[in-house]
Amino acid sequence: MKVAVIGSGGWGIAASKLLCENGNDVTLWSFTDEEVKLLSEKRGNESLLPGVFLQESVTVTGDISCASGKDIIVMATPSFGVRKTAERVLPYVGAAKAVVLLSKGFDADSGYCLLSDTLEKVFAGKPIVALTGPSHAEEVGRGVPTAVLAASKSREAAELAQSAFSNHWFKVYTSPDIVSAELGGAMKNIMALAVGISDGAGLGDNTKAMIMTRGIAEMSRLGVCLGGKAHTFAGLSGVGDLIVTCISQHSRNRRAGLMIGSGVKPEDALKRVGAVVEGYYATKAVHELVKEKDIELPICGAMYELLFEGKPLADVMNSLLTRDKKPENVLDIW
Repeated sequence: MKVAVIGSGGWGIAASKLLCENGNDVTLWSFTDEEVKLLSEKRGNESLLPGVFLQESVTVTGDISCASGKDIIVMATPSFGVRKTAERVLPYVGAAKAVVLLSKGFDADSGYCLLSDTLEKVFAGKPIVALTGPSHAEEVGRGVPTAVLAASKSREAAELAQSAFSNHWFKVYTSPDIVSAELGGAMKNIMALAVGISDGAGLGDNTKAMIMTRGIAEMSRLGVCLGGKAHTFAGLSGVGDLIVTCISQHSRNRRAGLMIGSGVKPEDALKRVGAVVEGYYATKAVHELVKEKDIELPICGAMYELLFEGKPLADVMNSLLTRDKKPENVLDIW
């Protein structure tokens, strides 16, 4: 298949390498001339993915028209760049059978909707696939065994993505529940940031487990509210992605959280990480998204107070732990 990967960050590079390994004809588009020159000459970006190099057959370009005539368009930009980049790609997507979304987050310019919703509006009529799950680019680039989920309203599009990305070490499952799959990929960043803060403050493994477990409950609650299925959050795009993002050394959200938990101001922690910390922006997105919904998301709310309102960590933890006594699950009835 002919594939255009739009975005040359870590995931864009790793995905291009994987797709080429699978026998696809791959073109990688970069936003900057400097990045095009670097990837064309060095075949990799050591600052992003040390030791990961593109095959010589991967074409690197700064010409957005490279999307023309491709079977699959892969969107691999940071969440804040998805809409504007998609609008640039739009004139060239006529032949595409599917648009595969690797980005995780919300569209702040469209009322904090899911990125798949944004792509559906921009690429009217084109099926959107969210490829998501526990998959750090650093490990995908090195061929570490990985499993992810290709979720789409279109079975044909999901299976097309499955065919393009799957190989003996990269396992792709499919699902029709794109809402839950994408929401899991976005909200797990909030929980990873919270876990990092907990570890940075020295609160221990019990606290980490509490955040992760109750975090899944909040992710599922919002997912169902938005039309998704609760069981999807028990899979790769929910529990799987949550685990890897909360515990991994590769997680930018966890690293930022560690600094914040140790006393660094959130804005300074973001600068020190030196890359996009999606959990910070997802926290604000979820806060805005649920304003008019009758739904409780205590951890997400506490994170908003901590990150955007300056509430002390001790007060945030006290508020969470002294909430009203209740059953763990609304289905728990004697």
